[in-house]
Formats: sequence, C-alpha cells, structure tokens
Amino acid sequence: MTKQVTVIVDGCKYVVEVGDLRERPIKATVNQKTYQVQLPAHGSPTNAENDKSTPGIGVPTVQEIDCASITAPMPGDILEVKVKPGDGVEPGDLVCVLEAMKMKNMIRSNRTGVIASVDVSAGQSVDYGTVLVTFE
Repeated sequence: MTKQVTVIVDGCKYVVEVGDLRERPIKATVNQKTYQVQLPAHGSPTNAENDKSTPGIGVPTVQEIDCASITAPMPGDILEVKVKPGDGVEPGDLVCVLEAMKMKNMIRSNRTGVIASVDVSAGQSVDYGTVLVTFE
C-alpha cells in the first residue's frame, strides 16, 4: 500500500509517494525518482497530527510542488551559472555550480519550470539561503 504525503524542504513543498512503512527499506518517490528512507527514531518529533496510525506521516494537504526559487544550500562561491532567463528546466537539470570548502556542488532544479531571473553571477560569494534563480 502506498500513501501520498507532503513534505517541506527549504521552504519548497513536495508531494512524496511513500511505500509500506512496515517494510524495510522504506521506499519514497519524489519527481519520479525513488529513494530509500528511514523514519525518525522512536521518541523523535513527528508531524502526525493528521494521521494517528502512522508515526511521522501526515495526510497531504498540498498536491503540487510550490517553490518559486532555488536558494543556496550552503555558503560558498558561484563558479558557473548554467541557465539564463527564459530557459526551461526539468527536475535534475544543472542550474549552477557552487564551491564550498574546496568542493564543487552541483545545484540542480527541483522542479519543472521556466527561469524568470538569475540572481547570482560567476565569482559571487553567497550565504546560505541566498536566492540563486527565480522561476516564472
């Protein structure tokens, strides 16, 4: 039995399809990509207000991704910007390359959309949460 739940990651809402929670590993599908996941340890905070039968899993209230921008997941320097306003992107498309602690981090789109603005440029230093690109 699968169940749809809504999660919020860095302010972006995702609909996640979760497999049977009694099986191990638990499988969750986001944007047609399947992941193996773990539930919080017993006693950890959960969001079970809407569904008392399954710890940590609530009933979804939003049925679509709702994220207007991509933000920096960590402080660092922008090495490359791979998109421009008007470009269409799909989940997983490379948006920019962010160097942090001498490691290159590929920043990828988390949704389908059209780029409205690119808010950073190569060589720019950014803080955690800085808006990198905005969607139309």
